[in-house]
Amino acid sequence: MTARAPFAFDPEGASAVVAGENLTVLESLPDESFSLVYLDPPFNTGRDQVRRTTRSVHKAAGEGDRVGFAGRSYETVLGSLRRYEDSFADYLGFLEPRLLHARRVLARHGTLYVHLDYREVHYVKILLDALFGRECFLNEIVWAYDFGARTLKRWPAKHDTILVYVKDPDAYHFNSEDVDREPYMAPGLVGPAKAARGKLPTDVWWHTIVSPTGREKTGYPTQKPEGVLRRIVTASSRPGDWVLDFFAGSGTTGAVCAALDRRFVLVDSNPEAVAVMHRRLPDVPVLRAP
Repeated sequence: MTARAPFAFDPEGASAVVAGENLTVLESLPDESFSLVYLDPPFNTGRDQVRRTTRSVHKAAGEGDRVGFAGRSYETVLGSLRRYEDSFADYLGFLEPRLLHARRVLARHGTLYVHLDYREVHYVKILLDALFGRECFLNEIVWAYDFGARTLKRWPAKHDTILVYVKDPDAYHFNSEDVDREPYMAPGLVGPAKAARGKLPTDVWWHTIVSPTGREKTGYPTQKPEGVLRRIVTASSRPGDWVLDFFAGSGTTGAVCAALDRRFVLVDSNPEAVAVMHRRLPDVPVLRAP
């Protein structure tokens, strides 16, 4: 996907996907222009993130490399290899200037969500305390899931952490009424009316990963499920607000914002990510970094 015109943020304009270095884009954004900034930066795993797409082609009986439903034969065909480097010698040095801009572009009522895992979250928490002030720390959300690799040598890692900071602790927007509700673990203890309605989520979110066979799947490494982003966008922005994601990856933030009537700017320097977002959001223009 080839980016077209250079990006220039217009608060009265339409959503955009921006192809290019996010620091360059951030430097072009005006102060206090976004109600919500969601970041899913590389987790600094020290290795390339790789996913190869596959598809199955129907073959004559007895041919192919596997047998499916009703005894039909299929051949597995390898598709494109998707990867990005996830290794930084100075991870905090990489993030700090970007987080400074994230704070600058947040509106006074705005909220920052930073999605991390166990490798760097503690260090980034200290950095964010310094940049925002500890009084602006709102939540540590634990997103728990039960898929992926397992080990018998330690407790298997089955959660991510999302750090939540507000620009102004006296003015931030938070809408708990419209977020999706969860079933009570012991519905018999709360009565039928409450059990039917469900309870407000806490800071521990039980949500499955993107299904390998579901409609959401794009094949992009580290894709996050729409349900997690829907809760964030609903709680911390209003219809018509601007949302920024400058590690946009597969574009889940944009897909959720489009469904919830929010405007958005998605930024990524990876051509594969930009191509995935263009397929997922075909009506959104792809622009190049200024």
